[in-house]
Amino acid sequence: MGESLNKHLLQGPDLTKNLVGVLCRFRKEPVAFTCDIESMFYQVEVAEDDRDYLRFLWWENGDTSRAPIEYRMTVHLFGAVSSPGCANFALKKTAEDNEDKFGTAAAQFVRQDFYIDDGLKSCQSIKEAKDLILSVKEMCKRGGFRLHKFISNSREVIRDIPEEDISDSLLIERTLGVEWCIESDSFQFRIHLQDKPCTRRGILSTVSSIFDPLGLVAPLLLEGKSILQELCREKVAWDDPVSKEIKTQ
Repeated sequence: MGESLNKHLLQGPDLTKNLVGVLCRFRKEPVAFTCDIESMFYQVEVAEDDRDYLRFLWWENGDTSRAPIEYRMTVHLFGAVSSPGCANFALKKTAEDNEDKFGTAAAQFVRQDFYIDDGLKSCQSIKEAKDLILSVKEMCKRGGFRLHKFISNSREVIRDIPEEDISDSLLIERTLGVEWCIESDSFQFRIHLQDKPCTRRGILSTVSSIFDPLGLVAPLLLEGKSILQELCREKVAWDDPVSKEIKTQ
């Protein structure tokens, strides 16, 4: 009692590609596209001998006064310690098993340019992008993975993709946490200044809320960080109001 089965699962090797590397390669060539693996973890089965570690209790109609029903997951689920490693391994094994049929370019895309279930790729030409999308879709299908939510900075590339596989957003796409403006083909940052108190805690919360893995807005954020340093030097408490001078800054 009191033990989560999730704590006893092994994570396995970290097969996730480096986030900065994936984003940098995505900006390398002129024709770029992104895609997503539909319900990636759920497409990977759990070996029958291991399913006891994914047991859970279910109360019919939410009635906790009745005896719970015991179930076991047969596929990997979001939140389990072992899921990312197992799903990543299955995806990379799909590339390895089907490289001879669909080519090295498709296999390399799967191996190098997916960050868990998000695929980001750039190509030298529209034809190269079209051919790669066809190959990688079929390759992933062989492993039970469906690629969808395609978006590209080239309308010609999108035109050849079935409508049900295209992303709902054709203007702004969140790409690994960064906003990609498809029209201008650039990364952008939308900063929402929430109504937070002008205190050391509020300023830290605002500065820390901006996700910038490539450091593109670091010069701007330095201004806020220098204010925090000054507050630390003056030993201002977390929730004390800051001075009028700091507020103006």
